[in-house]
Amino acid sequence: MQLLPEPVRRVAAWCVVLLLVAGVGWVGVRLCAEFRTAVTPVLLALLGTALLGPLYRSLVTAGVRRSLAAGLTCVAVVAVVGGAVYIVVAALIDTGDQITASLRDAAKSVARHFGAAGTGLDDLAANARTLLSRFGGTAASNVISGVSVVGESIAMAVLALLLVFFFLRDSHRVVESLRAAAPGNTADTLEAMARRAYEAVEGFMRGTTLIALIDATCIGLGLLILRVPGAVGLAALVFVTAYIPYLGAFLSGAVSVLVALADRGFVIALWALGVVLAVQVLEGHVLQPAIQSRTVQMHPAVVMLTITAGASVAGILGMLLAVPLTAAAFAVVHELRVRHGAPAPSDS
Repeated sequence: MQLLPEPVRRVAAWCVVLLLVAGVGWVGVRLCAEFRTAVTPVLLALLGTALLGPLYRSLVTAGVRRSLAAGLTCVAVVAVVGGAVYIVVAALIDTGDQITASLRDAAKSVARHFGAAGTGLDDLAANARTLLSRFGGTAASNVISGVSVVGESIAMAVLALLLVFFFLRDSHRVVESLRAAAPGNTADTLEAMARRAYEAVEGFMRGTTLIALIDATCIGLGLLILRVPGAVGLAALVFVTAYIPYLGAFLSGAVSVLVALADRGFVIALWALGVVLAVQVLEGHVLQPAIQSRTVQMHPAVVMLTITAGASVAGILGMLLAVPLTAAAFAVVHELRVRHGAPAPSDS
């Protein structure tokens, strides 16, 4: 005689499965956090390989040896990234004081228009030096820790670059290795899942980079036309934050509008807001569907929850890695559904 009815036993079985999956996921996250020095370069290298794959393949197709093609690709990355960092840092150094002063003026403007609520912002801006000095003791006591973090970051960046080289050079062996490691008759399924996941990450990286470049160019030109101070630095901020979907655009757009409000007045700030909104509308209704709809299909709510979860696990780095990793997971699930005969979910 069964003590529990069939529906209750099914619910209990699903609860056990969910608990097991959650437990395995939690252990995996904790292990990744514990070994972040090794895990982070691997993930960054995978993203870099997905982004640089087309350049590497074009060099190989042109007759360049694989090792030389991978080396040239890495050298090109170092040159482009180094040049971009130099331009961004130089622009921020040249205009950083101006942007800071503009934000402080914006706080004063808010104080004049909104009274007590804005006075708090004005006091915060005016007393920024006092606040920094108050927390300076704690910061000074952690100088050694900060130097260690910087050294660790540099080491991870170098390791990620070396891994990009090896991933590019030996990319043709990945499929063979996967098929050799696949148990039983699962080689075809494992290969298809890996290809789907890589295509999703590759599509996300290429699409996001192109969209970020277009957004930064359009907003930067708009700010230059409006004569907003620090337009180049603000455009660089737009490009960098574009790798954090939705949230990055909001942050960079808010900073641009505040700087325009402080330095150029309310009317110019409205024009700057119009430029930012127009670019975001262009991105949401034209660029995103045209560039990323074929590779990354996730609901905005899922993206926001993913970013939040990534931030809670690994901070800014988690926010950057959360969406491409989730896109890869969605691609794997989609491939499994297709292979097991389940109907694919509709895009609506």
